[in-house]
Amino acid sequence: MATEFKLPELGENIESADIVNVLVKVGDSIEKEQSIIEIETDKATIEVPSNVSGKITEVLVKQGDSVKVGQTIIKVDEGASSDDYARLNDDLILVHDAARPLLPDSILTKAINTAKEKGNALVCLKARDTLLKGDQLVSEYIDRSEMYYVQTPQIFKYGDLMKAMKKAYEKNFIGTDESMLIKELGIDINIVEGSMLNFKVTTATEIEMFEKLIAPNQ
Repeated sequence: MATEFKLPELGENIESADIVNVLVKVGDSIEKEQSIIEIETDKATIEVPSNVSGKITEVLVKQGDSVKVGQTIIKVDEGASSDDYARLNDDLILVHDAARPLLPDSILTKAINTAKEKGNALVCLKARDTLLKGDQLVSEYIDRSEMYYVQTPQIFKYGDLMKAMKKAYEKNFIGTDESMLIKELGIDINIVEGSMLNFKVTTATEIEMFEKLIAPNQ
């Protein structure tokens, strides 16, 4: 049986609010305290968290609607929540740059197996060049013994990745990749050795390199 989630009390003398954004859709699995709608009153714009967990069966509002306190916003099947959500949280999400078209199968397989065994995997290439800091002039040299170039794929549990993205959004933290968001949660990330072939094709020089590498196969 579906549980109705209704717009809660918003404060003294506030009887209604406008829907700015609906953050969920039918079929989504949600947790308690997960934000489901963003609303605007004459005093503030806020996100409203759910007080139940489960799978959403109906969404009864849309962006631009005006809703009253006590009005049903969504319906949630709580009976499907625990097992379904637990399985979903442990699913592995693989993130890969489309600009890295030469990912070797062996690196992909090793990354997936590492994530299955340890919970996550980050493909990186060990630094081999001399590294320095500077701006036109050399400032200092950096010990490369513990330095890596981060590549993709990056593989994380669904639950960890969603928590990391939610935290980044709430704190306005901007990372250059998903692994930075995961590290902000305090989660250890497992490094998987990458490959020089797994380079990013984004510049004219890299396109030329890519064309030369694939030419013998054409």
